[in-house]
Order: sequence, then C-alpha cells, then structure tokens
Amino acid sequence: MRIILVTGTGGAGRTVIAAGTALAEARAGRRVLLVSADAERMAGLPAGEGPVRLTDGEADPQGPGSLHLLVPDPAADFRREFLAFQARSTTALELLGAAPFEDAELTEPPGSGHFALLRALRDAAAGDWDLVVAELPPVPDALALLALPEQLRRYLRRLLPPERQAARALRPMLAQLAGVPLPAQWLYETTARWEQELAAVQDVIASPHTSVRLVVEPGPAAGDALRATRLGLALQGLALDTVVANRVLPADSPDPWFAGLVAEQHHHLAALRAAHPGLTELPHLGRVPRGREDLVLLAVADREGAPAAPPAWTVEDRRDEDGILVWHVPLPGAVKDGLSLVRRGDELLLAVGPFRRAVPLPAVLRRCTVTGAGLVDGDLRIRFAPDPGLWPRSTP
Repeated sequence: MRIILVTGTGGAGRTVIAAGTALAEARAGRRVLLVSADAERMAGLPAGEGPVRLTDGEADPQGPGSLHLLVPDPAADFRREFLAFQARSTTALELLGAAPFEDAELTEPPGSGHFALLRALRDAAAGDWDLVVAELPPVPDALALLALPEQLRRYLRRLLPPERQAARALRPMLAQLAGVPLPAQWLYETTARWEQELAAVQDVIASPHTSVRLVVEPGPAAGDALRATRLGLALQGLALDTVVANRVLPADSPDPWFAGLVAEQHHHLAALRAAHPGLTELPHLGRVPRGREDLVLLAVADREGAPAAPPAWTVEDRRDEDGILVWHVPLPGAVKDGLSLVRRGDELLLAVGPFRRAVPLPAVLRRCTVTGAGLVDGDLRIRFAPDPGLWPRSTP
C-alpha cells in the first residue's frame, strides 16, 4: 500500500490536487482512499459509505477502479474518545466526587482535528487499499502533526516509564507500607493504550511506503515553504515525494500587465526548479476547478514503487583525527544561527529553527562525548570523542 500525504502553502490548491490524484489513480484501476475534510465541499466529490463509481457496469466497493472518501470528524472523534476515557476512569472520578459529562455537553477543543486526522490515517492503513491519498493541513501545522506521535510517546515514557509498570505486581505488599505512592492501575492501562495507538500512527507515518507531497503556488512564499518542509521532514527522517507548482500562468500573453505578472511568477518558478529538480508544474485552468474532469487535469501521477528514502544518518570513524566519530545528519534548509543541541543521556535534543526533536544516539556514540558541531551544505556534522567521562550538557 502506498500512502501520499499532501500538504502545501495556504490556498495553493492542495485539496483539488489530492482529490485529482486520487480520482486519476482510481480511474487507472487502483483501489484508492481519499482522506480529506474539504474534498466534498471544494472538489465536488460526494462523501458517503460507498465509493464514487468511476467505471461503467457493476463495481465491487473494494474492487478495481474504486474510490472512497473518508472525512475525519473531529467533534465525533473527540466525544467518542473522551467518553471512552471517562468510562474507564469511573472509579477514580467517583472517588473524587466528579460528575460525569454527557455526550451533548462536549464540544471539541482546538487542535482536536489533528488527532482525528491521525486516527483516520491509522484506520486507512489497516484497510485493503492500493493507494491512500490524505490531505494534511498547511505546511507549519502539517509538520507539527507528523511529529506529534513521536513527541507524545516520548512524553509518556518520561512521565510513566514502562519499567515502573512492573511495580503493579507489588501493589498489595507496598500498599501496607507508609509513604509509598503508586499510580493507579487505570493510569497504567490508559498509558499503555495511548502508547499502542500512537505507535500504530507513527508506524504509518514512518513507513517506507509513505511520503509527503508539497503543493505551492510560485511566489515569494513558495521557496520558504519548500525549505521549511525539507528541513522539517529531514529532521523526522521522512521522505519528500514530489513538489508541485500549481497554477502556473501561460507565458505567451500579449497583455503588458499580465506579462509582468507572468514574469514575476516564472522568476519564482525558476528558483523552485533549481531547489528541487524534480518539480512538477500544473497549469492554471483559468477558472475555479469544478467537477471530476477538472480534477483529473490537476492530477499528479504516483511514482512506481516505493518513494525515495530520505538520506541516511551515518557515523564516520575518522581515525586520522584521534579516532573522532562524526555523525552526519542531513538537514537541508537548516540555518546555522538557528541550530542548537543538548545531550541528555542516550538522546540528543536537536533544535533547528522552529523544529525540535529528541534523537536516540546510535549505539556506537552512546559512550562518547560531544566535542563540537557544524553545518556544511545542509549536512549537520556532530563530532564525538570516545570518552567514557561525564557528558556535556550542551555544545558550543
């Protein structure tokens, strides 16, 4: 199964391109699932339990040439998860004298749409599809969304380490001792359930068959979006599948005003081509895309096989410099002034501009000392000395 995650700058057309790609691939005979909150409203695809029929004659709902549209519902998702958590916590809530909530009282908080989309991706990956095309939020929110499962799992491990759960077996004995607080059984069970769900979502995102597609409209914001996307994905170890330049204006207009607009757009388009040689360009239709035929004109064909893997993070043993080990971390688009790293146990906390990630150190580096770091052509080179002494808290 291939999974394509489509993000882009605000208003660049990621909804219609995601829908058009899904529609074209379904017409080519693949079983396709489109995950989008806006495809029904903006792209004219009907939502429902059954597929959109794309071929003549009878069609198996899961057969070749079928397209399903899955619309995440943050409100229903939040109510379902909250009420399930409340039901599992009944005993603790009763001890606190808390009154339970009713379904009608609940309104989803800001950010709940992210969790609904992640669960939709998890459910989609469990289906029998050839291709899943999922529309993500605009670039900043999409990068935060893709990093969320790993971040939350790290928080859970720090707050409730898995090894402490072994203490549950000693509860009857420890309960007789004064001053030995232990978290309640339901807390461990809830944490284990969250960990399992987050791990399933992270497996989908980190799969070698999952890639991210960036949609931009050639202009001043396009280059910044491309740099941020490449950096954010590289830090998470994810692959950038394709960059799509949408609404490219024709270059042969005799109108001076339009020609000036075209010249400015093509200037930014040339910069995008230089930054990403595999750029895909889609023409401006001269109208708001409506209907299936317009959508197919904006389709971007899926590449055969698995997407290209992101560059590997490698360790180089430089014995000619007193055995210094150099960890090469590819970070295209990174700026040296916005770079910092802090050692914490067997993790390295990387901060690159607005992005943060705790990276587990390779085994060969865990008993080494960080001695320096530098950024060369998008390649972060972190120097380690084989020293079993105390680890420094940060690097200069």
